Parts: sequence; C-alpha cells; structure tokens
Amino acid sequence: MNIAFIAHDKKKDEMVKLTTAYREIIKDHQIFATGTTGQRIIEATGLDVHRFKSGPLGGDQQIGAYVSDNKIDLVIFLRDPLTAQPHEPDISALLRLCDVYEIPLATNLGTSEILLRGLGNGFMEWRKVQREAQLKELEEYE
Repeated sequence: MNIAFIAHDKKKDEMVKLTTAYREIIKDHQIFATGTTGQRIIEATGLDVHRFKSGPLGGDQQIGAYVSDNKIDLVIFLRDPLTAQPHEPDISALLRLCDVYEIPLATNLGTSEILLRGLGNGFMEWRKVQREAQLKELEEYE
C-alpha cells in the first residue's frame, strides 16, 4: 500500500508519535509525505520516505495528483483546525480528491489509529482490487 502522511506545524509532534508507534505496520509499505513531515518521520523511525514539497509550497497538491492517478491508497493528514492555513484551498482540494477517488482519509489521531490498525490486520486489501479495476477502466477509456 502507498500511504501519504501530512501534518500541519502544530501536529508534527503527534505525527512523529503516531509513526513511531505504528512503525512495525507502516515499514512494509511505501511511505509518501510532505517535506518537513517526511523529514521528521525519517529522523524518528529510520524509514524510507518519498518526500514531496512542503504543504504551502505545493506538497498537498503533489499528493493530490498521486491520489487522482491512483498512486495513493491511504492518507493520514493531521490537520490543525484551530489555525488558519494560507494554502487552505489546496487542503480542501486534497480532501475532495480523497472523497472522489474513495481513498481512506484520517484527519485526527483517533481515525489514524483505526486505519493503521486496519491496515495491519489486512482490512485494506479491497484497495488492491479497486486499484486494478480503476486501471483496467482507464485502459479501456484510452
């Protein structure tokens, strides 16, 4: 599975704790992250992380492009709902794309833990079937 991790500045410490706690589950998957969040995950876990630009510089949009290209299976986005974000339209677009393409999305620790535990217990296998069906549909369309 391809997992994207994003965290607003005030949530980066929580992301480090989350990825450290669930390292044994996520280590077997491809990890993508926005810039600083990815660096913090690398430093805390030693895992290989494909880093995009930071969110305000387009990282959210880069992950959104991967979502729309069927290259992301799960998004963990620890948002700070109490702080205005200058790139709020990009954030809204990413959330919308996750809904459009039926990508599981967590925006807080509680939901993140449920999704990661589900991943560890094999409850995400439907994404492989869905990804293959979407790719086949795309090939037929072209």
